[in-house]
Amino acid sequence: MNPKYPVYIISKGRWQNPKTANCFEKLGVPYKMVIYPNEYDQYSKVIDPTKLIVTPFEDLGVGGVPKRNFVWEHSINIGAKRHWIFDDNIQNFYRLNNNVRWHISSGTIFRIIEKFVDRYENVTMAGLNYMTFAIPRKRLPPFYLNDRIYSMILLSNQIKHRWRGRYNEDTDLSLRILKDGDCTILFNAFCGDKTATMTMGGGNTETLYEIEDGRLKMSKSLEEQHPDVVTTIWKWDRWQHQVNYKPFKVNKLKLKKGLKIKDQVNNYGMKLIKL
Repeated sequence: MNPKYPVYIISKGRWQNPKTANCFEKLGVPYKMVIYPNEYDQYSKVIDPTKLIVTPFEDLGVGGVPKRNFVWEHSINIGAKRHWIFDDNIQNFYRLNNNVRWHISSGTIFRIIEKFVDRYENVTMAGLNYMTFAIPRKRLPPFYLNDRIYSMILLSNQIKHRWRGRYNEDTDLSLRILKDGDCTILFNAFCGDKTATMTMGGGNTETLYEIEDGRLKMSKSLEEQHPDVVTTIWKWDRWQHQVNYKPFKVNKLKLKKGLKIKDQVNNYGMKLIKL
C-alpha cells in the first residue's frame, strides 16, 4: 500500500547522505527528488536518475520557496489533487499506538493519512508530527487539529495560496490556511524522525540559519507577516517565534457530502480506517 498522491523530496547539497530518499527506498515508496541543475551530476550517482526532477532555475539564494512552488505547479500539471512534499533529512517513520512507537515497513501510513484527509471538504494541509514531539506515554491524541504543519506535508492543489517569503514558509502557509477558515491536521499517530535543524550540512543551513542574526531574522519575519498571532521570544538559548493557535480552534471539520456520521472522527480523535 503506497500513497496515491505524488511524493516529492526537495533537496540541496545532500547527495552524500539523502536520508529521506534512502528511507523511501527501504519502504518501497515511489518518489521524485527535486534538485538544482548544478547538482545533477552528484545526485545522479546515488539516486536513480529517473527519480530526479531538475528545476529550470539555479539556487536563487532565498531558501526553498521557489523550489516548493515549482513542485506545487509540477503536481498540478500532472493532474494531482494533492501532493506530498518532504524535507530531505528524515531518516525514519513511525506508527504511535497504545503508547508504543513502531517502525513502519511500508508506505501504508501515507495512504491512511490520504484516505482520512480526503473525507473532509476543508482539510487543505496535513502532515506528520516530529518524533521528538510525539512521545509515547504522554497520552497524546491521534492528531492535533488546526496546528502548524512542518517538513512532512500533504497539501491541497486547490487552494489560492502559494509558498512565499524567505523564512518559516511552512508556518506562514499554515497560518494563511487557518485564517481562511480551513483546517490543518497534524498527526501524532504517524510521525517522522527528522534530523534537527543546523545539525546537518547542506539544505539551507549556510544560506539562512548561519548568517548573522539568522534565527532572529526568521522569527521577526514571521511576526511581521502575522503580528496578530506571532511574537518573538528568547527560548532554548536562541530566538524563537511563538504562535497563538487558539483563535483557530473554531475552525471545524466539514465532512464531505455522502459520508455518514460514522465516518466522522470519534471522541478520541480518529477511528481506524479500513484499507
